[in-house]
Amino acid sequence: MKKDIFTLLGGFLTALLFFFGTIGISFDWFTTESINAFVIVISSFTALAINVYAVWKNTSVMKHLKEKKRKEEEE
Repeated sequence: MKKDIFTLLGGFLTALLFFFGTIGISFDWFTTESINAFVIVISSFTALAINVYAVWKNTSVMKHLKEKKRKEEEE
């Protein structure tokens, strides 16, 4: 599903590039290559954010379980 979202983002930006070209607006930096690079950066950032959240959540849960186990052993 994530790959589909990034493909749609790239398609939208490409359509925007062609639209701007049709009405005579052009940017030197807004090319097909820059769109592809942007989509790669966004997909990589999303993967990084998901993984950082997973590591944080796992660490938090494990810390909570260790505290709970320690409290149960004390009782």
